[in-house]
Amino acid sequence: MPDKNRCSWCEKDQLYRDYHDTEWGKPVYDDQKLFEFLILETFQAGVSWHLILKKRENFKKAFLGFDYQQIAHFGDYEVQELMKAAINNAKAFIKIQEEFGSFSNFIWSYVDGKQVDNKFHSLSEVPAFNPLAEKISKDLKKRGFKFIGPTTMYAHMQATGMMNDHMIDCWTRS
Repeated sequence: MPDKNRCSWCEKDQLYRDYHDTEWGKPVYDDQKLFEFLILETFQAGVSWHLILKKRENFKKAFLGFDYQQIAHFGDYEVQELMKAAINNAKAFIKIQEEFGSFSNFIWSYVDGKQVDNKFHSLSEVPAFNPLAEKISKDLKKRGFKFIGPTTMYAHMQATGMMNDHMIDCWTRS
């Protein structure tokens, strides 16, 4: 869609454009997908999101399609193959589901179930995190999550549509 404006961060290649156009910033309420993004975001620390997207299918295989029920029961062999944090986070994810009915209910309650519509004109305006991301991150850590800092949480909120951080002139703004 060369005739339509996109957020400038996604113009690296077609993989980024497709991700931007079809997934990024669209509200996600499905627990499986929310967990997938949590895992991918925690692995992003120190590497580019582009690399994570390129390896997404490998992550999906390693994490059994991001099935948190199965991940929570991984044994010693699987623990050695994967980072302990992901397994720990799967168990914490299930505890939140048990308490709130779904992880979606829990996470979206921070924004009253509605997307926060930011109106940024340039990437320089977009924060690395905000007070809400700090609050959610602290709450998740208290609930046993690992490697979920405010920057990771803000990226998760952007990816899953809790924050609409598409630029004001982006064609995908909802």
